[in-house]
Amino acid sequence: MTTQVVFIQGGGEGAHDADSALAASLQRRLGPRYAVSFPTMPNEGEPEYAAWKPRITEEIARIDGDLILVGHSVGAYMLVKYLSEDGTPKQPIGIFLIAAPYPDGDENWHFPGFSLPPHFGAKLPDAARIFLYHSPDDQSVPFAHMRLYARAMPGAVVRETAGGHQLNNDLSVIATDMHGL
Repeated sequence: MTTQVVFIQGGGEGAHDADSALAASLQRRLGPRYAVSFPTMPNEGEPEYAAWKPRITEEIARIDGDLILVGHSVGAYMLVKYLSEDGTPKQPIGIFLIAAPYPDGDENWHFPGFSLPPHFGAKLPDAARIFLYHSPDDQSVPFAHMRLYARAMPGAVVRETAGGHQLNNDLSVIATDMHGL
């Protein structure tokens, strides 16, 4: 059976187009035993959880078989919020968060509605392995945000990457971790 990977894009104008290279890299590196879906999220220029939540639910609900969730940037934050506040209709075997902004990471990331519930790390699916990836040369999301997530999710595997916010459009390190699940 094919393992299903749902990849949630980042936010900002043109984010889906920019992240399509990441999704394509992941599919190439994973091979034919995996199917990467890469839905377009609504209003990507000004992402709001209330608009993205139904789309994430819809994508996850259609999965038959093993599920892996991947989020890039704002998409990673949205996945954490979704999983810790609302749960999921299907339990993932892995959660992969790339360059995730942390709501209380610094004053530049304080926005209305941009928050996570208290003790959110304890509310994530128990059976899922969680992986955090971030590049020290990320010019969009501070590298320190990964450490904040790691503190909130003590069981997560933490990987320092290279290649800035888009990881040079190469998700080979993530594919390797997925193959290890």
